[in-house]
Amino acid sequence: MHIRLLAVGRRPPRWAEEAFSEYARRLPGTFGLQARLIAPARGHGSDVERARNDEGERLLAALGPRDHMVALDERGTAWSTQTLAKRLAAWEMDGRDVALMIGGADGLAPACLEKADQRWSLSPLTLPHALVRVLVVEQLYRAWSLNAGHPYHRA
Repeated sequence: MHIRLLAVGRRPPRWAEEAFSEYARRLPGTFGLQARLIAPARGHGSDVERARNDEGERLLAALGPRDHMVALDERGTAWSTQTLAKRLAAWEMDGRDVALMIGGADGLAPACLEKADQRWSLSPLTLPHALVRVLVVEQLYRAWSLNAGHPYHRA
């Protein structure tokens, strides 16, 4: 199983790249964690719906043909670390690659939400995209460490 984090956005600040890299390095190589940025479509004065749909088309085009798709969406279901650990184990057993999708400033396109196998809400708070990427990879590492019996997780 490989995990791809597909995010609409610009290059994150150095602190976010360093934090993402640190947790990605800790994950087992079998996850093949990759992060891919999709350039935002929205410019000054652009049509929000059209921009979101354009971003959605490009996100969907980045999917593999059999990917298990997880949409990060504020209206999704909040998962505890223990729930994420169970989902991570199920994803590994499923054998398909996993694509975690983060929308742009205006969220994910309806087509992405419809195609999603799961919707995951990190928080009802509005979070900066760079921080979301760090939170996701840290939680993946924490879930993996819980499944592996590693002492990193102390719940």
